[in-house]
Amino acid sequence: MKFNLTRPEFPLNQNRRFALFLPTASRLEFASSRVSHTLHKLGAAQAGFLHAADSVTGTDWQRRPAPSAWSAAELVAHLCQVERGILGYADRVIRKPALPVSFFGRLHLPMALVESRMVRRKAPASVQPERSNLSEKETMIAELRGIRERTLAFLEETHQRNLSRYCWRHPFLGALNFYQWFSFVPAYRFRHTKQMWEITKNLPKDVASSQKQIA
Repeated sequence: MKFNLTRPEFPLNQNRRFALFLPTASRLEFASSRVSHTLHKLGAAQAGFLHAADSVTGTDWQRRPAPSAWSAAELVAHLCQVERGILGYADRVIRKPALPVSFFGRLHLPMALVESRMVRRKAPASVQPERSNLSEKETMIAELRGIRERTLAFLEETHQRNLSRYCWRHPFLGALNFYQWFSFVPAYRFRHTKQMWEITKNLPKDVASSQKQIA
């Protein structure tokens, strides 16, 4: 199936609960439209983040802009851990029958909170970047690209299934279904694209380079 990456077949701001009452074929079409929209967001988020990462030189890649702030390398390591974890868990959970979740059990905070950096939270220990995961810029960017390729392949492999009944909790937002989790991935990438630009802005300027520019 070729996804339409320009516009979904269904308005995504409508209440998605109606999909549960559609005939099976219509449910699959609805699910595919959501995957199409997610693929578009994944592509845009990846392109924006890589553009921001280009602003950090290889020399500054593991350099922190402040003692308590992450370096660009730590940020990429974190994003790799998050997306790899979501992908791995989703792959495992859909191999079993979906557990029933009540309407109230599916309630969650709006995804818009993810993209905004107005609300800042410390990353859980399980996805805190470790020094052992840091490497040169080219190596880490290649790893980030590789994980995204696996995500895209997974969504392509599962697009003929309606997986909206699969639901598991996010530590801050609440319960998200399969498609919402993969909508979270680009939203989270947009959020950290802003952080990458902040890293670039706040990195200490090299004194020698500054003197050369003045001269």
